[in-house]
Amino acid sequence: MISVSGLTKRFGRKVAVADLSFEVHPGMVTGFLGPNGSGKSTTMRCMLGLDRADAGQTLFDGTPYRSLAKPLHEVGALLDAGYVHPGRSARNHLRWVAASNGLPLKRADEVLETVGLSAAAGKRLRTYSLGMKQRLGLAGVLLGDPNTVILDEPANGLDPEGIRWIRDVLVYLAEQGKTVLVSSHLLSEMSLMATSLVVIGQGHLIEQCTVADFVDRYGDHWVRVQSPRVATLVEALQAGGAVIAQVDATTIEVRGPTTVDVGELAGRYGVVLHELSNQSGSLEDAFLKATASVQEYHSGVFTTTTSTFTDGTDGRRADVGGAS
Repeated sequence: MISVSGLTKRFGRKVAVADLSFEVHPGMVTGFLGPNGSGKSTTMRCMLGLDRADAGQTLFDGTPYRSLAKPLHEVGALLDAGYVHPGRSARNHLRWVAASNGLPLKRADEVLETVGLSAAAGKRLRTYSLGMKQRLGLAGVLLGDPNTVILDEPANGLDPEGIRWIRDVLVYLAEQGKTVLVSSHLLSEMSLMATSLVVIGQGHLIEQCTVADFVDRYGDHWVRVQSPRVATLVEALQAGGAVIAQVDATTIEVRGPTTVDVGELAGRYGVVLHELSNQSGSLEDAFLKATASVQEYHSGVFTTTTSTFTDGTDGRRADVGGAS
């Protein structure tokens, strides 16, 4: 288990992490979320002693990282996949890491096979793509078969197959009883692999809860109804104050009443239902709502305007839609 308590880090007058406390439990993937500039990377660096915290502490199964005799056996971390010697081969890089923690050198080839880099084991790291370096970084994390895994944006640079692969790996590690903390901006992927979330903004804790509770608390919710007599339901539902969105001639989205309310109303009017289901918004939508007040940068609104260009073939003018 990871226990973070009262963690604070300042850079001059800027408070990057402010009295932050949370726990990460074994047996599940915990997503570490926050907007750009929220303090996620700084928090992870302080947890591992790469940055000195001004206050607070982090314990890994009750022990600070600096007190671990062989840290790679206890905590495997990847915060920057590009931080490798470009002149070394992948195999020699991992052998060097293994030797520093008293691991057998053959372990390097074992983890290279696990991450799919056996064929490129002898290549210099300067020739590696970002995605290959991410796989190499994960190989380094796995060297000591640690109880705790900490990853910062592990899918960065990976293709779709690689993204799915890293998701499957993290879920597998959690199922083996390991403690897994992963930071990512790919919220669609997080929703597929994470059970628990730690969400921060401007260095402060916003929420720590399950993914389901987070979406339930901050996400949009509605009832989807499909019926050949949907118009009859629309009139009755609006009379009761429901908000209706028409999807097509036979389908509506209802906000306000529950499925039970809609079902009982349909029965009262003798309306046959082809679909009656609860619907929820995405983790991404819930995240944007929960962190709206702590976003460091706010995007502008795109509007369609009319601009003019000259056709190069005959000089005619044409109007096209543009974004501004």
